[in-house]
Amino acid sequence: MINPAMLFRLKSAWSKFTASHPKFPMFLQAAGKNNVLREGTILEINITTPEGQNISTNLKITPDDLQLIEELKNMTG
Repeated sequence: MINPAMLFRLKSAWSKFTASHPKFPMFLQAAGKNNVLREGTILEINITTPEGQNISTNLKITPDDLQLIEELKNMTG
């Protein structure tokens, strides 16, 4: 069962995050509108530390991933 207080804190944290990084939600919206998040799509994540260290990974979107994305969209309205 989902704790309503935890959801409220998560919503507050997300609002803070999006205020600090306004391009990220726009990126997610563009990905959703342009139908790029579909089965077989490769999602790649890169991290670069201030010292220049890089790590990256990728994953291929599965039907289960798409279901999770849809559920998260429904939660956020």
